[in-house]
Amino acid sequence: MKVFVELNGMPREIAGCDVIEVVVPTGSTYSGVVAGLAALKPELIGILIDQDGRTFLSSNMFVRDGDMTQPDMLINEEPRDGEHLTIISPITGG
Repeated sequence: MKVFVELNGMPREIAGCDVIEVVVPTGSTYSGVVAGLAALKPELIGILIDQDGRTFLSSNMFVRDGDMTQPDMLINEEPRDGEHLTIISPITGG
């Protein structure tokens, strides 16, 4: 299953790209998506991703299907194949 993670601000600058395609097994939760993102872009650990490598820092927000929510509200839910997530970080940068 593919989930597309869109970054903004400083995390985008650090990662060097706007969108990251994260491939996870069917049945994975958002925690698996975060772990996949951490594996692809370890430089985001401590900036966007918690040190555990499986959760986002609590200061970040998700935009999923046009609705903003806290990542901890979704972390144990299963994303849809092809879903696009926008991560809004308080570290905006320039």
